[in-house]
Amino acid sequence: MAKIDTPMVVAIVIAIILVAVAAYYIAVRSTPINVGNVTTTLPAQNVSVSSTSNMTVTTTNTTKTSTNTTSTSTTSTSLPPGATPLPYNSANKTVFLYIVASSSGQPFNFNGTSNGQLHIYIPAGWTVVVHFTNQEGLEHNFLIIQNTTATPGDDVGQDGTIILAAGTTTSNYMNVGISSGQTATASAMIPAGIYWFACGISGHAAAGMWGVLISSSSVTTPYAIQS
Repeated sequence: MAKIDTPMVVAIVIAIILVAVAAYYIAVRSTPINVGNVTTTLPAQNVSVSSTSNMTVTTTNTTKTSTNTTSTSTTSTSLPPGATPLPYNSANKTVFLYIVASSSGQPFNFNGTSNGQLHIYIPAGWTVVVHFTNQEGLEHNFLIIQNTTATPGDDVGQDGTIILAAGTTTSNYMNVGISSGQTATASAMIPAGIYWFACGISGHAAAGMWGVLISSSSVTTPYAIQS
């Protein structure tokens, strides 16, 4: 019977025990622990992170002011120096003439003027309403004539076409007028052109009782002027 080497057996047993202890230790240290759905390997490390962020937000309020501006357009009409505006109605394109055969000065006058001194300007195509008053002792009338001569003669009807007659008619203008203190009224549309206004009684216009009427598209405000 073989002799057992006791020290060797003891050494082998000790070695086996040491290997078993080491294997057990390794197994225990690396065994996962499941917590719910989260798998964590021990030993766990506790990490505490403290982060504080301070944020300052500046709010700017902007006030918008809306300003409404009202624009007023003013149209002014300038007249020539010495001109006198005449009464008119722009709505119906009518201008009103107040003509007087004055008792002061020479007897053959319109508003104190003679021999074409008085010029009347009206917009083309407007209607003229004439109020003719005779203050003279002689009979007078008032005609507007589309003239064809430089100055009127004894018979103004021969100088052009009569388009308005106040205090008479287009057929008896040479000898019929209104007496002192009377007023006659007449109206007519005046196309663009240059006209006379005159007393039609024979010889009166030739003696100075006439003036000039201009109807023009360049005139916007009716006026009279003495030249």
